[in-house]
Amino acid sequence: MPSPGTPTLDQLQVLLTVVEAGSFAAAARRLNRATSAVTYAIDNLEAQLGLALFDRVATRKPSLTPAGRAVLTEAQAVAQGVDLLRARVRGLLEGLEPEVSLVVDVMLPTARLVDALQAFQAAFPSVPLRLHVEGLGAVAQLVLDGTAMVGIAGPLTVGTGLERIWIGGVQLVPVAAPFHPLAGLRGSAVAAARDHIQLVLTDRSPLTRGHDFGVFARTTWRLADLGAKHALLLAGVGWGSMPEPVVRGDIEAGRLVELDLGDWRAAVYTLSAIHRGDTPPGPATRWLIERFASQG
Repeated sequence: MPSPGTPTLDQLQVLLTVVEAGSFAAAARRLNRATSAVTYAIDNLEAQLGLALFDRVATRKPSLTPAGRAVLTEAQAVAQGVDLLRARVRGLLEGLEPEVSLVVDVMLPTARLVDALQAFQAAFPSVPLRLHVEGLGAVAQLVLDGTAMVGIAGPLTVGTGLERIWIGGVQLVPVAAPFHPLAGLRGSAVAAARDHIQLVLTDRSPLTRGHDFGVFARTTWRLADLGAKHALLLAGVGWGSMPEPVVRGDIEAGRLVELDLGDWRAAVYTLSAIHRGDTPPGPATRWLIERFASQG
């Protein structure tokens, strides 16, 4: 069986234009060519592929055959790929980064992350983005070792050579399951909370290992995953602080109870955009940082 030939990009573009315009003559006007030239391009395409793409006998206007519809789908994918390639190259010529890599603290509210990335996609459709989610010092670690260009980090960020831009913070709420002993106390639970297991997010990075944020109780369970902490809180294993947006629905539904821990209730987990001082962010990365800052 003979192998099909290789169609040119111009032939595929003519095919797409004929289908969009509805006729060879209309496609010729769009392409500013003679109708005979459009017909010739389609004839050559059919000859190269060994397939009839249009039924020109049964209908007055050229109608795609089943094979033509299948080829059309592939031609559209090729055209979109070329458009993306041209957009990527245009961005590179204009100084855009080939890719933006971002690491965010697990405490960053999901709504803020989604808002920033949706806007980024609209503003820079040709720039791929790589996302990491980490906790505490692991955010700064990925920025320092070059894995990520920019990080959204919490208050425990340390490390030399990092530039910081404040982007706001998130309210932390001490909570427990409604059947946890602390949930049934009237008034302040400050004294009693010290004697119950506190679930604490721990650091997977050596950068800030040993540093604590918001540790209050004498006994702690340290967890490396915020989702696991959330699940254990719902199960009544212990009490702990969580970002308010994460547990808002649980509190409203009665699955968790906010504890009265006096001034400790006012804890705010501050957030900053960070990048290496010796690697200034490019245009797309700067835009992303400014988007996060505008949310704060």
